[in-house]
Amino acid sequence: MACSAPPPGVDGGSEPDSGRVESDAGVSPDSGVAPDAGGSDAGGPVDAGGIPDAGATSDAGWLRLGPGTSWQWQLTGTIDTTVDAGVFDLDLFETPQATIDALHASGRKVICYFDTAYEPNRPDSTQLAPYRGNPLQGWPGQYWLDFRQPAVRAVMAARLDLAVSKRCDAVEPDDVDAIDNMPGFPLTNADQLDFCRFLSREAHSRALGVALKNDLAQVADLVADFDFAVNEECFQYNECDQLLPFIQAGKAVLQVEYTAGDLETKAGQICPGANALNFDTLIKHLDLGVPRRPCR
Repeated sequence: MACSAPPPGVDGGSEPDSGRVESDAGVSPDSGVAPDAGGSDAGGPVDAGGIPDAGATSDAGWLRLGPGTSWQWQLTGTIDTTVDAGVFDLDLFETPQATIDALHASGRKVICYFDTAYEPNRPDSTQLAPYRGNPLQGWPGQYWLDFRQPAVRAVMAARLDLAVSKRCDAVEPDDVDAIDNMPGFPLTNADQLDFCRFLSREAHSRALGVALKNDLAQVADLVADFDFAVNEECFQYNECDQLLPFIQAGKAVLQVEYTAGDLETKAGQICPGANALNFDTLIKHLDLGVPRRPCR
């Protein structure tokens, strides 16, 4: 979620929660990703970007993405596996196993998205309901959670277990930037750092790569703990310089700018700056359906 105030109806963080995904049997024959697609047990960090071994600096055993990563982010509609991208960012709960398996079979990697805020229609929502705080602006039915609570962390750990069972290569936990958004709890900067590091530690213990989603104010503190960044609308809010520590560390910044209009027009405004920063930027509509215009 962006640190600045969002435009009307946009929170820059949690994505739409309805009508997400169904299976699609199509696969692309050439993904641009190394052929080790058996999930997260590759036996070493796997770079799915265009720069060999970018960001792969240890023998940790999980996916790490470097600048030059070709990716698609789709959270609504039937997943189009024919999109020419090496990495797909998809919903953890809604994406059918057959879709993940088909992407792996064609040499692609899969990032699994889940929210660390409360959503009303997830299988484990009732376990989180007692720990709700203020509502998320612009996202009816969603609430901030008190992530200090052991019960909340236990649910997040179970979601990571689900990611392993579905053979995700990495995870994208959303809404980790509660302190910037009036969550309804007396959370501190240290509390948020601790929660983010909890997610990173638990993901890595399961051989999953993990993205830092937004939380720009803490990038400098957390870049060593995360394997790549996912960002929404840093150009819209003039915040992109805060993501440069990831690039300097050889880690990808998977970045999105939204438009309600023509993707190509928006790309003409955004892509020169995005490419100059070495970001892997997509132009998308807010519903995060199939349409995408990559900047490179």
